[in-house]
Amino acid sequence: MVRVQVDSIRFSLLTQQRIVVLRELNSRRYVTIWIGPFEADAIALAVQGHEPPRPMTHDLLLATVKALGGTIREVVVSDFRDSTFFARLVVDNNGQAIELDSRSSDAIALAVRAEAPIFVADHVMDELGHMMDDQDESEDIPTTSVSQAEPEAAPTTDEEELSIFRKFIDSIDPESDQ
Repeated sequence: MVRVQVDSIRFSLLTQQRIVVLRELNSRRYVTIWIGPFEADAIALAVQGHEPPRPMTHDLLLATVKALGGTIREVVVSDFRDSTFFARLVVDNNGQAIELDSRSSDAIALAVRAEAPIFVADHVMDELGHMMDDQDESEDIPTTSVSQAEPEAAPTTDEEELSIFRKFIDSIDPESDQ
């Protein structure tokens, strides 16, 4: 198995499709997994260290595992079949390893919250892994990302682009019922 970390969450500004980039530790080899917007947000919030005021589903599951005396030992992206990634969540309960089938995005969101290691099966990394080069970092499709390395990074915005929103906000009358 290959140990990986969440390198970034990326989404296309054109299509709004999201991917999680899992990068091999101490290497530039990575694998990308298409994920849904809610799962992308759940992973990004955890990577950035944000705690929501109320528990999200992944927070609830982690709290449940802990309340029952378990810990998240690891997550394994175990297979890729029919254009779908498969993952296993390994829970340690009193020394017994319990493996649970999981969507990869949910398993990753949980692993980040539990600070558990994430692995990709060798055959999955061999088949789908890529080496990151300079071209990968400046893709042709406009994207933005949330990265573990740069959690504070924010997109820059031109003041002129924001002026329409400022005008709208300034026009709001909080005393008005409408």
